Amino acid sequence: MYETVDHLLAGPPPGASEAELVDWIAGLEAMKCTAEAVQAEAAVRLDEAVRARQLEAGVPARRLGEGVASQVALARRVSPEKGAKLLGLAKILTAEMPHTFALMKAGLFSQWQATILARETACLSVEDRRVIDHELCATGLNGEPARAVAMGLRQLENAAKKLAITLDQASVVARAANAVKDRRVSLRPAPDTMTWLGALLPVKDGVAVFAALDQAAKAAHAAGDERTRGQVMADTLVDRITGRETGGKPRIEVKIVMTADSLANTSDQPAMVEGYGPVPAAWAREALADAEVFVRRLFTDPAGQLVAMESHARKAPDGLAEFIATRDGGICRTNGCDAPIRNIDHIQRHADGGATSADNLQGLCERCNQAKEALGWRARPEPDGTIITTTPTGHTYISPPPDTWAPDPPLSPAELRLRRMLRDHTLAA
Repeated sequence: MYETVDHLLAGPPPGASEAELVDWIAGLEAMKCTAEAVQAEAAVRLDEAVRARQLEAGVPARRLGEGVASQVALARRVSPEKGAKLLGLAKILTAEMPHTFALMKAGLFSQWQATILARETACLSVEDRRVIDHELCATGLNGEPARAVAMGLRQLENAAKKLAITLDQASVVARAANAVKDRRVSLRPAPDTMTWLGALLPVKDGVAVFAALDQAAKAAHAAGDERTRGQVMADTLVDRITGRETGGKPRIEVKIVMTADSLANTSDQPAMVEGYGPVPAAWAREALADAEVFVRRLFTDPAGQLVAMESHARKAPDGLAEFIATRDGGICRTNGCDAPIRNIDHIQRHADGGATSADNLQGLCERCNQAKEALGWRARPEPDGTIITTTPTGHTYISPPPDTWAPDPPLSPAELRLRRMLRDHTLAA
């Protein structure tokens, strides 16, 4: 049906039959798998080249390879954390799982399928991992397709787990015991000013929490509560965590960033909730009215001059650091990285004449802040808030300024009076 890659990427012609369209979809899927394998191979060779260059430059052994995962992430338009995982997977596939890698290059196995196999065999020795790689992904002696090719994702995961337990049960048990240290709580945005609050817990704790919430829902239903089971469980969770069930309002700081005009109900410019994102101004005003809140002053006068715009210290003072985190929307400034800000650091270093000022500071996650310290990385700020990062290979990546950098329109006399009134009210409070 198709003869070249260009022909395949051009798309099916008008009037293509149903069978031809299915073939086209299958061909593109195979191409994706092959491309992911080649990307993995290129990532490994990049890592080797960078390590050789850094070793020649006298970089300590413990720092060899710094910045490689971030370069992979920028090239693949993903977060640095994802880039590190992709680089790690690439090394495993090329060095320890030859049959899995061969299936990918043949277009029969996806990167995610390979990730599942690598994850479920991570606690095993290289020899045992290669046994599972051969068992599931090797082609039969008579040319029969590999077993893994016909498996669904859950089937593949279960098959790898079963083989891992058979080969080295002690390692699997030890890994499960060690996983307890990874327990955590996470938050991510959901549509319509909602959020997904998740917790990774040991199985006994997770089951116990869910059972307690389920019991509360059954009791509420028996008492005639008209809320659904899910609503009762969600409300009970919030009540018990925040203390709201005692009758008082929770004394928890939630940062809502909005203009004075929006706060005064004279503008509908969206507000920003740190850790979530944009919300309607009306929703933000309602949230402020429904909670025990205080307004933190970000302006020194009605003209809009910002507090603590610069410092003589090498480390950003707390007020300036908080402003930078708020200005950057709470999200790391690196392209493709959605991680929350953990570090406030300079764009241009002091050695390059960089000052500790709002124009020369950026919010970064810990991984990105460490990556830019690697040999050959450079960054510079632009007047409009753009950050231009140059990697050791000479590739440049542009991080545009967040929406919060946009200047406010000129204020009318009435708006100036309103802002002064809000400022005076805040100072009095």
